[in-house]
Amino acid sequence: MDLSTSLVLVAAAAYLIGAIPFGLLLTRAAGLGDIRKVGSGNIGATNVLRTGRKGLAAATVLLDGAKGAAAVLLGQAIAGVPGVFVAGLAAVIGHLFPVWLRFRGGKGVATGFGVLIAASPLVGLLSGAVWIATAAVTRISSASALAAFAAAPILAFALHAQQPVLGLALAVAAMVYLRHRTNIERLISGTEPRIGAGK
Repeated sequence: MDLSTSLVLVAAAAYLIGAIPFGLLLTRAAGLGDIRKVGSGNIGATNVLRTGRKGLAAATVLLDGAKGAAAVLLGQAIAGVPGVFVAGLAAVIGHLFPVWLRFRGGKGVATGFGVLIAASPLVGLLSGAVWIATAAVTRISSASALAAFAAAPILAFALHAQQPVLGLALAVAAMVYLRHRTNIERLISGTEPRIGAGK
């Protein structure tokens, strides 16, 4: 199988992996109904936390991150370094626009972290540290995500100059920022809710 065919297969598989809506599946399994009717209507961990079930929110983070990492590792196994970039991008797109939910998914934060950790553990973990530090100071999930994914390309450049990880970090950061447009507007206006409260 040639590289182009391998990359098409990688993209399709990674998209389907990324499209698994763990937040929705977990809350439904727990008898909480449709998470899209709670809080912000998002399927991600921050909105799952609004149900008051911290364990479910933590599980959502882990599973959403794991699917991003699994997609990248699959891409690497099938198509090598190019597969890492294609799989990472496709997994995040799958999470943002899942075919199962009429292409209305999450914001890509946990899945993006999973992708980065699998592509470059140091870049992913350091970006995660930025998220934790920002969250500790601001208590605002969106601000933490935006800071972390702004840092990711810088870290990737410093640690992986000329390597596909930089391109992947830039692409994931761009998608995360696009999905946080309304959050950015609320941050500017000072109306963005803090972690565990409001919409």
